[in-house]
Amino acid sequence: MPTIYTEVEVDVDLSDFDTDDLVEELENRGSLPVESNGDAAEIVEAIWLKRRLGKDYHTDIDMLIYRVLGKIV
Repeated sequence: MPTIYTEVEVDVDLSDFDTDDLVEELENRGSLPVESNGDAAEIVEAIWLKRRLGKDYHTDIDMLIYRVLGKIV
């Protein structure tokens, strides 16, 4: 039996999807945005507070990069 390939063009709008469905898809891909990463949000707040107080926050930035990207600077 021969194999047949075909292409189909589908017009899809992101508003057609529920937010929970989109978050689930990103979780499955391992690509959640920073807002969904509780640890990252806490680190960003710590950076913000240190910056407001004029304290050094470079270590926190390195930690944030590692938590979000999984890469060491």
